[in-house]
Amino acid sequence: MDHTKERAAGTCTPRRRRRRRRAHGFIRILQLGIFFAVVCLEVCGAKVHEEPMSALEPAKQPEKQAAEPIQPERSSVSPDDWQVLLVNRWTPIPDGYAFERTTLRNGQSVDSRADPDLQEMMDACRAAGLNPRICSSYRTWEKQRELYTNKIQRLLDEGMPYEDAVGEAGTVVAVPGTSEHQTGLALDIVDTSYQILDEAQEDTDVQRWLAEHSWEYGFVLRYPSGKSEITGIIYEPWHYRYVGRTAAREMTELGLCLEEYVDWLSSR
Repeated sequence: MDHTKERAAGTCTPRRRRRRRRAHGFIRILQLGIFFAVVCLEVCGAKVHEEPMSALEPAKQPEKQAAEPIQPERSSVSPDDWQVLLVNRWTPIPDGYAFERTTLRNGQSVDSRADPDLQEMMDACRAAGLNPRICSSYRTWEKQRELYTNKIQRLLDEGMPYEDAVGEAGTVVAVPGTSEHQTGLALDIVDTSYQILDEAQEDTDVQRWLAEHSWEYGFVLRYPSGKSEITGIIYEPWHYRYVGRTAAREMTELGLCLEEYVDWLSSR
């Protein structure tokens, strides 16, 4: 047989068939390898995408900054202003202190500089349907001495020793010369429906209104609860003091009694 003619005609010899089978096997193995490689990449890729971001790289949390206390703007009030004149058991009224007084409709009187804001506050309280009454305001030195000595006598009548009675009286009725009422800037305001000067006064509608709004007109509760060691006077939910609108707002925002406020002004 002529083998050259067979190859030219495309007839495969046994040797060529073996070579073909080996080539086809190699190509098959190569295809399978590529197939498995692709599958592995897809599976691994899917696992990577399924992982939460925190497992790959922790998310950066924003740094928390400590909240800074809110401070009011620099006060235009100074410790020497008449509105914040400090008078207490340790600080008497300055010698020669004088002011003009305005007489109210019920015969009481106040420092004329405080009267406009007082009238506005009382009118607003009445417009709210309430009935406030000013039962005490400016007092002369003689009137204050009378109230003080009467308080001492009542305590003595109750059996209290004299020295104790003097000390106790000073926490309720100021010693003459150390009473805010002598400045014309202090007022005792009660609800007409309840005119007793005791802690139950705080539960009246008038006192609730004043507690919320008095600062808007320049008045503050002078002897608040929890401040007796600082003020030297017991809690009096009826005693209001005119300090001017700026000081009243700042004292209310900062939660300060007058002694603390004057110290605050001095430190600025």
